[in-house]
Amino acid sequence: MGFRTDAIHAGQEPDPSTGAVSVPIFQTSTFVQEGIGKHKGYEYARTKNPTRLALEKNMAALESGVAGYAFASGMAAETAITQFLLKLGDHAICGSNVYGGTFRLFDKIVRHFGVDFSYVDTTDLDALAAAIRPETKMVFIESPTNPLMSITDIRGVARVIRKRCRLVVDNTFMSPYFQRPIELGADIVVHSTTKYLNGHSDSIGGVVVVKHQEDADQIQFIQNAAGAILSPFDSWLVLRGIKTLPVRMDAHNANGMAIAKYLARHKQVKKLYYPGLPSHPGHAIAKRQMSGFGGMIAFDLGSLAKAKRFLSRVRLCSLGESLGGVETLISHPATMTHASVPAAQRRKLGVGDGLVRISVGIEDVKDLIADLENAFR
Repeated sequence: MGFRTDAIHAGQEPDPSTGAVSVPIFQTSTFVQEGIGKHKGYEYARTKNPTRLALEKNMAALESGVAGYAFASGMAAETAITQFLLKLGDHAICGSNVYGGTFRLFDKIVRHFGVDFSYVDTTDLDALAAAIRPETKMVFIESPTNPLMSITDIRGVARVIRKRCRLVVDNTFMSPYFQRPIELGADIVVHSTTKYLNGHSDSIGGVVVVKHQEDADQIQFIQNAAGAILSPFDSWLVLRGIKTLPVRMDAHNANGMAIAKYLARHKQVKKLYYPGLPSHPGHAIAKRQMSGFGGMIAFDLGSLAKAKRFLSRVRLCSLGESLGGVETLISHPATMTHASVPAAQRRKLGVGDGLVRISVGIEDVKDLIADLENAFR
């Protein structure tokens, strides 16, 4: 089936007991069993829940994986990946420019369990190849990265790794509508469902989709044993959001391109980061591996003082963390999403105090541009 059809129907057969078109919210903690060892596929809601299972099947179909598993947050999903891939003495490679929460998880928690991390510019495949060791078990990348929108050649990374370790791709910024990493050679895809998948800023969640059945078995065990599951209601919210994912992403993409072109012409913008523009160094790769460029943009105003003045004057754009909702959100990475990254490291990466990140919503684009123009004035 086509993507738009799968977004609406995959994993979501009408309820057999009532014929309900929308998957019911099975708000129950346990299930009655007919006898010892005899049940209808469900025993306890931490282990399996019909609403969550519908979402997991849906995401597996959309990301071309063998199975999906939904967690209480994107960070819970990433934690589960590290719990089955990494152990004492292992080595992992992470992109040098990733979400601050990912860096915090790896550097402040996982590292203390005896796992060594190398942070590498994964747009440089030679640098990536040089960082791989015999004990390397995971390469974790974002493409585009948060917040600098760097593009990594996912197929190229898969070729460099040559199945020596697992390639994990955070696909939150693009969603499976614009990019499908497993089809490009990745082994595992992770999302914060909080963002574009849900799309309405009213749910926190995460999902892992895997290519290999042995990985599915491990993730399923960890999901049940550690218990950081997505609730039935949040599962239903994400399922509802995914039904409109294609039309929303097309709108984000159109508005994102219009605003990127506007910012590219503005004299107060010192530097612009948007892979949809030919001036972006990763534009050619982005065109090959993505079917759209999305609504995430970053731009540098040159100083913290200018960023503060600008962000205090926007009205339609809401100052806040997170992204991917229908409303436009604007943020200051250095003090918000990437505050956990040491200042010297932020500056080295290019996440300066003047950097602003905007998650372009689906409002009338002329109203968004008017709001930005007023803030610039």
